[in-house]
Amino acid sequence: GALAQSPLPRDFAVPETISVSGNGKTTLTPDRFSFSVGVQTVGKTVDEAVNENNRRVNSVLTALKAAGAEASNIQTSNFNVWPQQDYQEGRLPRILGYQVSNNITVRSSKIGDAGRLLGVAITAGVNTSTGLNFEVADPARGRDLGLRAAFDEARAKAAILAQAAGRTLGRALTISEGVQAQPPIYQPMQRTMAMESKAVSDVPVEAGTQEVSYTVSVVFELK
Repeated sequence: GALAQSPLPRDFAVPETISVSGNGKTTLTPDRFSFSVGVQTVGKTVDEAVNENNRRVNSVLTALKAAGAEASNIQTSNFNVWPQQDYQEGRLPRILGYQVSNNITVRSSKIGDAGRLLGVAITAGVNTSTGLNFEVADPARGRDLGLRAAFDEARAKAAILAQAAGRTLGRALTISEGVQAQPPIYQPMQRTMAMESKAVSDVPVEAGTQEVSYTVSVVFELK
């Protein structure tokens, strides 16, 4: 059978509301960094190119560990071997040699070591780089201030609108929150570096700051 619907009480009234959003920002100082460097080598044979690459990569790894980088924070990746070919119309490609690459990523919470470790890696034999990144390990730092600032902005906007409508602002009925972190500060490095045996000085770097934005949407009661 049909379900009976209970009528709303006569004194029931849907509250009149106003919906607004507010933004708050906090500025955080990065407390960790990472950089990716690599070694590219060429040789007439695969063995020659791979052996030279292995030698240089091992040299870089040894130098980084000796300079204080922890083994657990060093990672190799993207090991690739591909032929260098000569293409001529009407002929099959002719292999001139082989190129080998291997990347090394270093992470550390010691911000002050970034430039020094980069210099060590370059001196030890890296000749490519994809960049240096500074990050905030715990973006929740400063969250309380950011959320309070966002709510205060939402309330201020709602109060202005309520006053313009000849009303007064009541209590907050619902609050929803979202957070959006800005991309980590990125300090580009020269992508390709000359292969030199002489020592390289520490790479000058600045960690800068990272901004985190907080957004809240609030529904206020109107009186």
